[in-house]
Amino acid sequence: MKTKANGITINYQIDGPEDAPWLVFSNSLATSTAMWDEQASALQSAFRVLRYDQRGHGGTEAPSGRYAFDTLLDDALGLLDALGIAQAHFAGLSMGGATALGLAERRPDRLDRIIVCDSPCRSTPQSSQLWEERIALAQKQGMAALVESTVGRWFAAETVAKNPPHVDKVRAMIRATPVNGFIGCAAALAAHDYASAVATVRRPVLFVVGEKDGAAPMAMRKLHEKLAGSRFVELPGAGHISNMERPAEFNRALRDFLGA
Repeated sequence: MKTKANGITINYQIDGPEDAPWLVFSNSLATSTAMWDEQASALQSAFRVLRYDQRGHGGTEAPSGRYAFDTLLDDALGLLDALGIAQAHFAGLSMGGATALGLAERRPDRLDRIIVCDSPCRSTPQSSQLWEERIALAQKQGMAALVESTVGRWFAAETVAKNPPHVDKVRAMIRATPVNGFIGCAAALAAHDYASAVATVRRPVLFVVGEKDGAAPMAMRKLHEKLAGSRFVELPGAGHISNMERPAEFNRALRDFLGA
């Protein structure tokens, strides 16, 4: 399904009973609503599950140019408005995780419980430089040039060697990502910081991270320590796309937090 919100056409999918509480899932860079298939299947009996493609991803419009991260927040809020959703639980991974925390800081009245996954929620000079290099590569060679290097960062070497089905599913999502969308959102990731204000959040927050997601476990543990009352779950053996690598454990963590 599609609707107009914040000046663009946004693609979304809804599963679950109409009278259930809303649970929104926001995707990572270079993925789509399909990254949340396991979660939608597992949680749609208890929640009205809304998945959407972030700006420039999946079936959502992909304007040219660099995006500001606050624009991604406005897209999410615009979608909630367009669908008449006054308040929802909100979960996001990587880029979606920063979206979740940014919304918790900016519009806590629109959210109930927040799940931030595999995201330090801030850029650094080093990460910004890496994003600019990836933007340049996408501009010159397209998304195919980014597939294997991205998979190598997102999954442990032993996982890539075994090549389970979810890794090929991720490869397909990366290839299908519009170049405009990748460039725009990579620029947003190169210049964002929602970590500095994490202590101001007054909604319940769960931080989830894969054990093998590089420096993210340490960064997210620090976010958890700064936010009184928050929860922290580290998924053993999982890399960056932790929900696809450890779906059963990931879904259990969400159910426990959301009280399903």
